[in-house]
Amino acid sequence: MSTPKMKIDVQVISSGNLSDDVLMLGESLVKQWKIPAQQQLALKFGSFRHSVTVVPVPRYEGLRISQTLARRMGIFSGTSLRMKYKATTRTLSLGPLIGVLISRDNPEQSDKPFGNITMFCRELTESCRSQGAYVYFFTPNGIGSSLSSVEGWVYAKEWQRLMIPAPDVMNNRLTSRTLENRPAVQQFMREIKHRFGAHVFNEKFLEKSEVFNALKKDASLRKYLPESHSLQNYTMLKSMCSRYSAVFLKPGRGSLGKGIIRVSRIGSENWQASYATVNGTKKQSFSSLAKLFSTISGKMKRVRYLIQQGLNLIEIGGRPVDFRALTQKNASGKWAVTSIVSRTAGPRHFVSNLARGGTLSTVRESVARSNLPAKFRGDASSRLQRAALDIARGVDTQIPAHFGELGIDLALDTSGRIWLLEVNSKPSKNDNTPLKEGKIRPSVRKMIQYACYISGF
Repeated sequence: MSTPKMKIDVQVISSGNLSDDVLMLGESLVKQWKIPAQQQLALKFGSFRHSVTVVPVPRYEGLRISQTLARRMGIFSGTSLRMKYKATTRTLSLGPLIGVLISRDNPEQSDKPFGNITMFCRELTESCRSQGAYVYFFTPNGIGSSLSSVEGWVYAKEWQRLMIPAPDVMNNRLTSRTLENRPAVQQFMREIKHRFGAHVFNEKFLEKSEVFNALKKDASLRKYLPESHSLQNYTMLKSMCSRYSAVFLKPGRGSLGKGIIRVSRIGSENWQASYATVNGTKKQSFSSLAKLFSTISGKMKRVRYLIQQGLNLIEIGGRPVDFRALTQKNASGKWAVTSIVSRTAGPRHFVSNLARGGTLSTVRESVARSNLPAKFRGDASSRLQRAALDIARGVDTQIPAHFGELGIDLALDTSGRIWLLEVNSKPSKNDNTPLKEGKIRPSVRKMIQYACYISGF
């Protein structure tokens, strides 16, 4: 039987005045939660375990611990944490302790140690403070031989590096497959789940073909899926080009629109390959499809490509429009749509990424300015939301990995039909919505609520 959860302020007392194995706790709480006083209990914080006795303090609401104990736990005076007591195991747990695994840090840049996601990390820290959770950030280099603690960063007046216990909940925000596949990272994720009962979400990258093949298994989701196949040979290209006026070739592991090729027919005989580059679209013409294939087949040797039917997407002033939905699990572990933004491709581009000069707007705004027929406009927003939720649940059901948030790229064609373009298991934290100093986005709050839910706090 566990007690109800509550938020409590932690006060750090100099070790000369308080023993490391004594906790001082408000008397009313000790009585209310039936915590045995002056008896051995287990204190838990992430992977950290320590044997303590509780001393009740009259007319006091918080928790006092010694400086040495605080240092071993990696916490500071004034920290607010949730607390729960489990009588059957005589365990007093503080938390949740959330670890966010990021690709790189730069200690020389004291104000921006994590580059363009530093602001997101600050925001996460502020939101944890208000919700009674504790967050730290670490890179693969912070994982040592002892998997029960890592070297991480916390923000307390400034960024500080210290040793912290392995977390209750880990959010994998690595943006590099190479880093994610490091044996030390894979072992850490396995071990903390197995040894400490930790929860790891967004534990892996998604491949485009893996997503489409998984979602095909659910009959209710097929309506969102453009015809897609792994591009193995010329026969496959020829058969797709005989069915569609344009096809897209997408690298299975690409992001930010890198490496996408559009193949389209010009006139009766000729073919054109359009390449998405940073500076715009580069076009190349061929007198036959076979010649086009032999030119691009070199790329296929190095990178697995997906071939997908071309879609007649809605446009604004000749520029294609698509939609990025952020779906997240909420405080009760259910998928919800946090935001949907519309992205219009930049001039001379056929992909809509912001990195390539694309622009953001609301769904309503872009639909109103687009060439979508008026009869499909009214419910476009609610249908996009429904599609995003259906797809998030489908990925969760069909792919054996734990996801807590997914970026889902959708498109509308000129007949009002919704299509899935891509699912991203590492949705960007620096281009979805503009950050305002001191303002915490709903997406950040929701991530912490979900962490509290899965860790039982």
